[in-house]
Amino acid sequence: MTPHAGKLYFALIVSVLLSSTAAWIIARRYRRRMQQLMRTPHTGESTGPVVEAADRRAPLPVSLADNRSEGIRLSMLLMASSCLIALSSSCIWWALAVPGEPLTARRVAVVALLYLWPVAPGLALVWRWSRKRLLGTMLLWCVVLFVALLWWMNVRQALGVMKEDIALPLVLLTLVFLGSATRAIAPWLLVPAAVLVSSVLAGLDTLTYMAARESPLLKALIAPLEGLPGWSGVYVVFALFVLLSLIIAWWPMRMLGRALGHAYSRKWLSELLVVFAGVWVFALTDRALTLSSSAGAAAFAMYLPLLWIPAVMLLARGRRRTGRVPTLLVLRVFQRDKEVQSLFDYVIERWRLSGNTVMIAGTDLADRILDAADIFQFLDRRLAERFVVSPADVTRRIAAFDMAADIDGRYRINECYCHDTTWQDALQALMRYSDVVLMDLRGFQAHNAGCRYELTTLAQASRELRVVVLTDSRTDRAAVQEAIASGRQERFTWIETSHFKSGKYREVLARLFA
Repeated sequence: MTPHAGKLYFALIVSVLLSSTAAWIIARRYRRRMQQLMRTPHTGESTGPVVEAADRRAPLPVSLADNRSEGIRLSMLLMASSCLIALSSSCIWWALAVPGEPLTARRVAVVALLYLWPVAPGLALVWRWSRKRLLGTMLLWCVVLFVALLWWMNVRQALGVMKEDIALPLVLLTLVFLGSATRAIAPWLLVPAAVLVSSVLAGLDTLTYMAARESPLLKALIAPLEGLPGWSGVYVVFALFVLLSLIIAWWPMRMLGRALGHAYSRKWLSELLVVFAGVWVFALTDRALTLSSSAGAAAFAMYLPLLWIPAVMLLARGRRRTGRVPTLLVLRVFQRDKEVQSLFDYVIERWRLSGNTVMIAGTDLADRILDAADIFQFLDRRLAERFVVSPADVTRRIAAFDMAADIDGRYRINECYCHDTTWQDALQALMRYSDVVLMDLRGFQAHNAGCRYELTTLAQASRELRVVVLTDSRTDRAAVQEAIASGRQERFTWIETSHFKSGKYREVLARLFA
């Protein structure tokens, strides 16, 4: 490995560590700030106009079979993109690594098979598989790949090739994507972190260059420090160059972050494609850096196959149905983070293939629904602007919901950020806006006053509304019945979920699409 390639590898690893650490810190501070704002009573009046809510046409009929078909369709598109990326990158690699050698179908097939491994973790992350299932899938893939490589090389060569091409990208992928907070935040921070790290390395290279040529400017900088003992003057100069590099990179990095948030808001990017493309970026970066020692800047042509992802998605976009899709309102008992997050992963993520989701924001799902706009608005200290201040703010906030499908065909989750004094207004508006309600009452007790209010409001709603309610052995059913006694009890569908396994998740989806 050349010093240049080693420096690029160092920048990659430091960028991953920096973005992952920052993601963990941001997630904690985000939740803490949300709790502060939710508990802060606010009596101010909205200064904006009250606007009408969105379209209330009848939603398109969607069945569970339609939802499953959309899931299969999306998986096939992602696998097709992966195969095209693997084939394209294998051709580029062969042309750059062994120029002059004939490119045969057999050689392309071997390299493409080796390069296809990101499809497994990519699909696992898209569908939020458990870590155990992801690990099992990767082990199975490695076994299949190893057996296939034995047709063309010996055991030692096969193990060496797999180690060189899979080990480092898989470790970096694990750091970024396998934690809830890092999966939601770190991918959006990777490019700004890379800009920051690259700036520091460029500053240190500049210092080395000036020292080697005995630059008068460097001598002028060192002169005031000659009175410092020992090597401390050198350390001070070193720190000054690092600090200056950070200052220079700060504004471009901040503008880049805002540009990413803007691109997400304009639907040029989606959370799913950022995650899926991020898996491939790690794999292709490793190959590009390996080639850079021999091919130079041409090695970064390895990134060109990433264009297959938006191309395939755009080509498949024309087949989608037009019209208003159904909207799901999600309500839950707060402070039961693990259960709600599991429900999100296995039910709400599937619902997003067929319809929109609205909810009142809470810290329990912050790691699941944080997007680029949320992250960079929080970093700009503007999170308070998202909170509902008055009933007029509720109407305006709902009118601003993003209800169109992303480039990948899934629909986004829209939340109302509410103070303790405004969440009931938000609930009333969201209920009128929704077609079906999923209410998680696992662990509900009579002292959960907010859930009791929600139950009564749902029971007394004048419009047609279906409500699917999840209960378990800890649910206080007497308190539930008391809350809905004065309303239309027939609209409630009850699902006992004391043992919540895959079959129950399918039952919940079936009831939502009934």
